[in-house]
Amino acid sequence: MNEIASFNATGAEVQNADTMPHSTEAEQQLLGAILTNNDVYDRVASIIGPQHFYDPVHARIYEVAAARIAKNNLASPVTLKAFLEDDEGLKELGGPAYLARLAGAAISSFAVRDYAQMIYDLAIRRELIRLGQDISTKAAKVDVTSEPKEQIVEAEQALYQLAEQGQTEQGFQSFLKAVTDAVNVANAAYQREGGLAGIATDLVDMDKMLGGLHKSDLLILAGRPSMGKTSLATNIAFNVAKAYKRGTHPDGTEGAVDGGVVGFFSLEMSAEQLAARILAEASEISSHKIRQGDMDETEFRRFVDAAKALEACPLYIDDTAAIPIAQLAARARRLKRTHGLDLLIIDYLQLVRGTSDNRVQEIGEISMGLKAIAKELNIPVIALSQLSRQVESREDKRPQLSDLRESGSIEQDADVVMFVYRGEYYKEREKPDDANLEAMAAWQDDMSRLHGKAEVIIGKQRHGPIGTVELSFEAQFTRFGNLVKPWQQGGEQEF
Repeated sequence: MNEIASFNATGAEVQNADTMPHSTEAEQQLLGAILTNNDVYDRVASIIGPQHFYDPVHARIYEVAAARIAKNNLASPVTLKAFLEDDEGLKELGGPAYLARLAGAAISSFAVRDYAQMIYDLAIRRELIRLGQDISTKAAKVDVTSEPKEQIVEAEQALYQLAEQGQTEQGFQSFLKAVTDAVNVANAAYQREGGLAGIATDLVDMDKMLGGLHKSDLLILAGRPSMGKTSLATNIAFNVAKAYKRGTHPDGTEGAVDGGVVGFFSLEMSAEQLAARILAEASEISSHKIRQGDMDETEFRRFVDAAKALEACPLYIDDTAAIPIAQLAARARRLKRTHGLDLLIIDYLQLVRGTSDNRVQEIGEISMGLKAIAKELNIPVIALSQLSRQVESREDKRPQLSDLRESGSIEQDADVVMFVYRGEYYKEREKPDDANLEAMAAWQDDMSRLHGKAEVIIGKQRHGPIGTVELSFEAQFTRFGNLVKPWQQGGEQEF
């Protein structure tokens, strides 16, 4: 039986445990205002849709009215009558005469946004109740195929999707506001030492090329295995967290004035392994020595001192394997809310889970999700990515955009695509036979030239130039650094 209250409804009052929260009166007032003045629809369309109405008849009235208004046609009791004349639910309420009663009882259009918000909030409450019931039912049913951990992930995804529905678009802003924002960014870069608009990575040449790590940007850092993707990402994370200083921004808000709070999703390595890498860099002790515990007293003291110094670094690591993109976003939001968040790093993109069974679509969903996180939280997001094996079949093994696995969506969503390349790694595997003295001499010359060097190839950058940045690489400490140029050392190269 359709329990639609009359115009004497008591609003959002919940009479008993079986009655879902709703306000028939608010729905009637909103629909009446729209049928009286179609311009009202534009003020509420971004807040609610037909699915938010409790009464299915009201949902159908709103849907028909919205369809007519979208085509610039009049939506009134008279014009809607032809579309809803045979509606069984409407007949129970008095037929087309109900439409006239709606329009006649509309008090005023000034409060329509309040009514729309109320209808939306009540719809979300109903959805939360349904979700809670679903979670309870699934948990009560003991099934071998449905593990509790999987149920938690499903519940988190459902809650995330419900939260996403409520994010109404910001809409248009005046050009004056956009220009003011652009001037403020340029001013911040002008005032800051080194002229960076974004967060400094402490890798000087890379910072110059990128202008720092910009808010709301998605940066892809790609490379073949053993090129040092994770090492470069941990170096950047450590440098940014180490430089963190909190203060007041020119607009009066509190936050990072230098460096930043870093969130690191390590899907491949454990938090302990990642911490060991960072400690190796900070203490200048080989990561192999740290793993083996093969340190003398001086090295161990240096190791402990480095660990103490790092305690205060705002670097947060999540090493959950195969995390769904929805859960990743929820955890990033939670970190921003509780500790702040200025930079997010994901190692690596192909290990994040999506909802699609199609791999290309899944990667598209993940890259779009990461870009959405960058925009929503207003932070740079660095996502590491694997490259396809076709790099190995080429003579020149420097990577290019087409080498990105499932490259279409990643390349499209990214603001910056960078590749890590170490020629030394490939040259080492080309060692000629010891008997071939000429080839061996040439190989040794090449190895001497390439030793301790790495390239970061910027293959795409929306806001700046593309090109190659040379860095130093110390394999034993898994550390990238600034390469000393010949003119910076009186004509002598560092390596």
